[in-house]
Amino acid sequence: MRRWLEDLEARQGLDNLTDRARQLVLGSFIVLMVLLIWSGLSMQAGDNPLTPILVRILPLVLFLPSIIGRRPRGHAWLAFVSLLYFTQGVMVATLPGQGLLGGLEAISALGLFTGCMFYARFRSRQMKAASGT
Repeated sequence: MRRWLEDLEARQGLDNLTDRARQLVLGSFIVLMVLLIWSGLSMQAGDNPLTPILVRILPLVLFLPSIIGRRPRGHAWLAFVSLLYFTQGVMVATLPGQGLLGGLEAISALGLFTGCMFYARFRSRQMKAASGT
């Protein structure tokens, strides 16, 4: 796997791969947020209808400074958090009538995981190359 990634970096270029990984992170992050808000709106939560939405999106919102600041370590941690959303999506997909929503959530979380892991790797290597070490 390491050799494959190094060959990919040599062929595609580190800057190009970093940009593409960032696009995947941003796209899947936005799709996941929209899906979580949409599914949260459909839930009944007693007096406060915003509670299900906030509980679902708050962990992702906490990573916005890392995404905006393009920090590789924050992206690596976001990758681990995205696995929780993948698990939730798979579980929701097993509920009657929720297969599409759960499947979309699982796919977008998997895209977020993949994008974050690639971005963390490529960006950290890009920063090392820029510093000359």
